[in-house]
Amino acid sequence: MKVVRKIAIVLLKFRDTHSSVLVRRLEGQMCEELKTEVLRLPPPTSNGPSVHLEGQTDGADILRCTVKALKEGGVVAVPTDTIYGLACLAQSSAGIRKTYEIKGRNQQKPLAICVGEIQDIFKFCKVPVQNELLSDLLPGPVTLVFERSEALNTDLNPFTSLVGVRIPDHSFMRRLCQMCGEPLALTSANVSSQTSTVAVHEFQDLWPKLAVVVDGGKIEHQNRLGSTVVDLSVAGKYRIIRPGCAVSPTVDVLERKYGLSKHLGEQ
Repeated sequence: MKVVRKIAIVLLKFRDTHSSVLVRRLEGQMCEELKTEVLRLPPPTSNGPSVHLEGQTDGADILRCTVKALKEGGVVAVPTDTIYGLACLAQSSAGIRKTYEIKGRNQQKPLAICVGEIQDIFKFCKVPVQNELLSDLLPGPVTLVFERSEALNTDLNPFTSLVGVRIPDHSFMRRLCQMCGEPLALTSANVSSQTSTVAVHEFQDLWPKLAVVVDGGKIEHQNRLGSTVVDLSVAGKYRIIRPGCAVSPTVDVLERKYGLSKHLGEQ
């Protein structure tokens, strides 16, 4: 076989002065063994899309590489504000199939979508809540579930009329969605039923199946719980589907600021 799959591992994290020599040495060994391409970047800005600085082209190159892989139907591993994820284009039926195959995921379990800006939500979801509510929760570690619109790929979660949507508080992810010009389908970067991952080495067994692995360093501030998933598809109501890492502040916003009540029945 002359077909070689290339995994691009992109380092987005600054190396501190005490560990940089060891890190570079380990990365060199990893590159030699796996024949991977390692590209180093400074960390993205903490809020919003990455700010392009004059003379700084590495970030744009990495984004273009990842966008190209996605546009070609590939599945990529990416950092988010909660855990590492696997992503493909939500409008790519082939990419969706690959994502389920890579994870060994039950076909009846849905994938969320990820967009870059709040206004993008309205293209793919029917939104019965105020714009201000969206702005209070997003970007952030929350997945909001709405009725899907007709614009969304019918091969994505064909068993339900609902879809979860995320805007991670991670500038690389937001910029990636913007450059793709369409939503990403997003799920956790692990084999189904296994523990969520907060560093790329934790899902190293998946690397050969991926087009690109983007390494944003260890996600230090999270506890592997993933995003809080809340159903807002019924006007005036909310239902927590998964508590995740931000359930208390999310419920506080929904109840105290916007007067939503807990939906107790099945939807």
